[in-house]
Amino acid sequence: MKKATLLVFIVISMQLQAQSKNDTDSFQKNEPSKWNFGVELDVLPYATGGYFGAVWVGKKKWRTRALIADVNKPDFTTKDGFTNHNVKAYAVVLDRFLKDNWKGWWIGGGPVYWKSNIQSDTSNATKNFENFLLNGSLGYNFTIYKNIYISPWAGLSLKVAGNDEFILDNKEYNLPLLNPEVSIKFGIHF
Repeated sequence: MKKATLLVFIVISMQLQAQSKNDTDSFQKNEPSKWNFGVELDVLPYATGGYFGAVWVGKKKWRTRALIADVNKPDFTTKDGFTNHNVKAYAVVLDRFLKDNWKGWWIGGGPVYWKSNIQSDTSNATKNFENFLLNGSLGYNFTIYKNIYISPWAGLSLKVAGNDEFILDNKEYNLPLLNPEVSIKFGIHF
């Protein structure tokens, strides 16, 4: 799945880059009323053996992103007594940039759905659970080349609904109220 996601990202990027050269030239002349769209990949899910894909559409300094991610949370971020915490995340996020042309600082937020499973560290017993969170994120887009960018970012997700406490192998688990994240995204806009 990771290789397929990366391949799709590269193929779409190459085709759309060629098709949108004239539109890109106009965009770079600061035509703020033009709609743009983009695709992004995030390093963290791939580094943990998962995947990530996001598409976005935006106008002026606003954009809306839809994303899907599969993350294997490192054990040092998981409560003692548990291991192999896998999260499948789905989100819709609204971002606001401070500068034009999708550059510089951005701040965003939106709803996130986590479908998780976790394992006891003393047996093969696992538990599936679901949570709804509200995410707030802050990042900075650096242009690498033309419309290709890198974006270090940090976020904090607040658990607002879903499974609270459960018992697995006589151990109690509860997803923390606050869930921090930090990573780097690569993207391209058209």
